[in-house]
Amino acid sequence: MSSLTRLMTVLSVALLPGFALGHDFRIGDLHIEHPVVRSSPATAMTSAGYMVIMNSGSEPDTLLRVEAGFPRVMIHDSVTVDGVASMNPLASITIAPGDSVTFAPGGKHVMFMGLNGDPLEVGEKVSATLVFEKAGRLDVVFAVEDMSDGSSQMHGMNQGPTDVGAGSDH
Repeated sequence: MSSLTRLMTVLSVALLPGFALGHDFRIGDLHIEHPVVRSSPATAMTSAGYMVIMNSGSEPDTLLRVEAGFPRVMIHDSVTVDGVASMNPLASITIAPGDSVTFAPGGKHVMFMGLNGDPLEVGEKVSATLVFEKAGRLDVVFAVEDMSDGSSQMHGMNQGPTDVGAGSDH
């Protein structure tokens, strides 16, 4: 990341309410557990973000979009049909009451696009805003982790091998 981008990220992380309470975030009945993003090589144009969104309420809520300081940010789902993997953009994701949605390698993920030679390095933080239909806007921080060997600290997520290669940027 450029030094200006790094400074802005550090300042925004320091100013986020609730960040000092851990790497989980809450808004209303929604709990976002350990958002992480893959570290990326300098040549990568994209990286993928993962988390678990839990709804402890009695009503569904819908993640409408994710906003971050990249040219494009989209919600995707990876699917494999007859041995052929593809990524499909999702307009939104509904989290049913009492249920959770897991964003994990080989499945749903947030695609951060337009890195343009500005790699995401382990230990950095990526500020983002999750926009929900009912709960509203929630500022979160994605921790940049090396996930190439499956040793991510992602809680409750599949940490084994995935169909995404270690050198891949999503």
